[in-house]
Amino acid sequence: VQLQASGGGLVQPGGSLRLSCAASGSNIRLNVMGWYRQAPGKQREMVAVMSTGGNIDYEDSAKGRFTISRDITKRTVYLQMNSLKPDDTGVYFCNAISTLADYWGQGTQVTVSS
Repeated sequence: VQLQASGGGLVQPGGSLRLSCAASGSNIRLNVMGWYRQAPGKQREMVAVMSTGGNIDYEDSAKGRFTISRDITKRTVYLQMNSLKPDDTGVYFCNAISTLADYWGQGTQVTVSS
């Protein structure tokens, strides 16, 4: 499975971005898809994940500002990020989990700065 993420960029505080991640390759069922962030000098952390059944989990700081969604048929996961803050800056990685393996995309840079 290959994951291709897109949608990052430079945005001012209070702005919005929408990240997309499309899975290709094997048609193995992806039970969970989601997004992780790695800020400069910090460990990678979960931002939002969503199961095929619709269960969602958000990092506390993302609650109320970010929305994760999936298009199961297109094997794509989205992250709508609103009211962005400088602390949201980092490389955002797409992740997918099947019964066999854990997959990672290449990352997309999000920079929130005035």
